[in-house]
Amino acid sequence: MCARRGLPLIRASRGSAQSAFVTRVALFYAGILGADIRFDDESGIFVASGLRGGFARGGTTLGGVYLTRRNTTRSVLRHEAVHADQWARYGIVFGLLYLREELRHRGPRNRFEIEAGLEDGGYRT
Repeated sequence: MCARRGLPLIRASRGSAQSAFVTRVALFYAGILGADIRFDDESGIFVASGLRGGFARGGTTLGGVYLTRRNTTRSVLRHEAVHADQWARYGIVFGLLYLREELRHRGPRNRFEIEAGLEDGGYRT
């Protein structure tokens, strides 16, 4: 798997040790769920597709891993790459920050989704 080669892991986690930890856990999780895992050079994230569940809405980014069934358009990957940047910026606590924001401001009103680009993420505004 690509994760064992250092450069994709470093790129996907944006050089953040905390994001690298979350990325490794997410790759393990995706592997257990039977995902097809590939590294997308353009977005700089791992794409774990073919999942039947284990993610929210059309997909979820954990660290530098995007988990989805088949929602892998170029615009969605741009959106998810911003979420990978957010994981690197905030570290492990980002999961809690995102959840708190989502409970207060769902979907297109979530500030992290707005920052990632609502149109790229497929949100109707």
